[in-house]
Amino acid sequence: MSPMGVEPKPPWRTVPQAVRRAVQEMLGAEARRAMRAWGGYGPTPTYRLRLTDGRRAFLKAVDPSSNDFARAAYAREERVYRELGELIAPWAPAFYGAFRCDGWHVMLLEDLGPKAAPPWRRAVVRGVARAFGDFHRATLGISLPSWLPRPEQQLMTESRLWESVAGGGGPRPIAELAGERAAEALRWFDAALPTLVRAAHRIATLGCPYAFLHGDTRSDNLRWVDGRLRLVGWPHVGVGPAEYDAAAFAQSVAAEGGPEPEQVMAWYQERAPARPEALDAAVAALGGFFADQAWRPEIPGLPRLRSFQRRQLRVTLAWAARRHRLPEPTWLSGISA
Repeated sequence: MSPMGVEPKPPWRTVPQAVRRAVQEMLGAEARRAMRAWGGYGPTPTYRLRLTDGRRAFLKAVDPSSNDFARAAYAREERVYRELGELIAPWAPAFYGAFRCDGWHVMLLEDLGPKAAPPWRRAVVRGVARAFGDFHRATLGISLPSWLPRPEQQLMTESRLWESVAGGGGPRPIAELAGERAAEALRWFDAALPTLVRAAHRIATLGCPYAFLHGDTRSDNLRWVDGRLRLVGWPHVGVGPAEYDAAAFAQSVAAEGGPEPEQVMAWYQERAPARPEALDAAVAALGGFFADQAWRPEIPGLPRLRSFQRRQLRVTLAWAARRHRLPEPTWLSGISA
């Protein structure tokens, strides 16, 4: 049985025998115990395996019930492990292999243990933020494979989401998340939207230097192991301004009850200085993304996603208001997670 409010995941006993045999052949030992790994924001099968020879491994997969989005993500992630293994090795788990069998696509990785956060203890946030700065600094300005998405591919949509809000149906669906404070929210958007539109548009056109971007650094996709940052979940990698990756991480920490994003970024910048204009654009673009998503209907099988996006919307818009000297969006307190 899954924990309350967490995505359902199939028990190990339901995994086809052919798939379990293939796991044994690839790892060279049978799984003596398989514990479902809860977390993430999808119902895809994930297990922490304890093998008969004492070793451990992590299995993640898509199965016949998985949607096309999940299948495409797994294919991209496998390519990253296979083709960028040397680049990501200091931060990624060891890749043991992947296979397809009976409609399953399975990846086998080093088991890095349980999540480090939340709760976000200050010492952990500080260590992770500094290490994330090291991650970006290590690839800043280097030559990266042409198949990795560039900003004009990966960030162009995000850069124009506020334009869609301003020129489409307007911000009313977002404002209505604030309930009785919706009218206050609409007045705030009247004042703030021109600034947010201009700032967000710059994220895809900032120019070099670019870094290798993880694209989804949040608590589910990182481990803090013996003072070392390890990252998992690599399907959304790309090339672009490190400030976008860093800002996405910083707001996610605050959304999960950790320090404010300014503090997270201060620790990050001890290792990798951030360009103020790039950070301004990143925060505005992220606010546009959550404004576009947070009010939408719940997605079947993803019971926590919209709630988390509403928390991210609150954090990111408040941060954008501070960075761009906009009126304080006090109406955000009316949005419930």
